[in-house]
Amino acid sequence: MAHILAIDDERAILDALARILRRDGHDVACADDPVRVPEMDLARFDLILCDVMMPGLDGFELVRRIRPRFDGPIVFLTAKVDEDDAVTGYGLGADDYVRKPFGAAELHAKVAAHLRRERRERTHALAFGELRVDLGACAVEVAGTPVPLTPTEYEICELLARHPGQVFTRAQIRERVLGWESGADDSAVSMHVSRARRKLAEAGADPIATVWGMGYRWQSR
Repeated sequence: MAHILAIDDERAILDALARILRRDGHDVACADDPVRVPEMDLARFDLILCDVMMPGLDGFELVRRIRPRFDGPIVFLTAKVDEDDAVTGYGLGADDYVRKPFGAAELHAKVAAHLRRERRERTHALAFGELRVDLGACAVEVAGTPVPLTPTEYEICELLARHPGQVFTRAQIRERVLGWESGADDSAVSMHVSRARRKLAEAGADPIATVWGMGYRWQSR
């Protein structure tokens, strides 16, 4: 069972989300006022589903505010499908999208996939000089300082770090990290990598190299 927060200003949508997810055994809390969400204790949730178009505080701005305090998966619910909106969402730290109108099977698959990623057993750490990838804690540290990666950013780093020197294409990263259920494209992978690299650079590390025309690889030095 996972604890899931669903945020949408339409009660009918929240009722549908709760009905579908509770059928899978999850505990679902619903919030129809996005303005009040930043005041909530978000640490008790395993995953957040968030609508984009909401009055008072839209989903993009809401995620920008809460992402520093919530390190679990965030999945947008949206009828907006153009690439600019997707890039904006990923840039703010979202992990995936479910497009409205959604079906029960799609919602179930995406939620299950993201929860599965969070709960995979990890038992050791990978060390590269002062950079450490802690597989047990799902965290990256540089000289003992934690790097504030989102779940997707961490998963990309873990994938590359497990295979130092190997080049992964954006399509391979998308499939291995986000899974076939995701609606993300190669530009989303580039955005996640770019954000991870910026955060690592701010901590004093630069382990991800771009291999032009191919993809990315982890530099073990």
